[in-house]
Amino acid sequence: MKIITEISELLILAMSTVAVLVLICGVIKATVKFVKNEVSHADKASVLRTIKNELGAYVLFSLEILIAADIVESIIKPTFEDIGKLAALVVIRTVISYFLGKEIDQEIESR
Repeated sequence: MKIITEISELLILAMSTVAVLVLICGVIKATVKFVKNEVSHADKASVLRTIKNELGAYVLFSLEILIAADIVESIIKPTFEDIGKLAALVVIRTVISYFLGKEIDQEIESR
């Protein structure tokens, strides 16, 4: 059982690391596009909306990975305190994910 716990903890760490890397990648890509947009004389408002939507997609994906990592952690260490923390984190992240996804969908539909 100890080896399964250790493997699971490594999996949780890997998932959390991937989530952070996804987020960092999205921020870097958005920043590069933003700087290019500011230097050029393009239609800034529409490009900024596109950048915002793309960054939102990265944030959303990162949150989904973190939720999965939290679920795995609660399965491995099922104390009432951990389950309570997990429930709070999942609710917060799900609400953020829902509204962020809804905003991205509305933005796409308005085009």
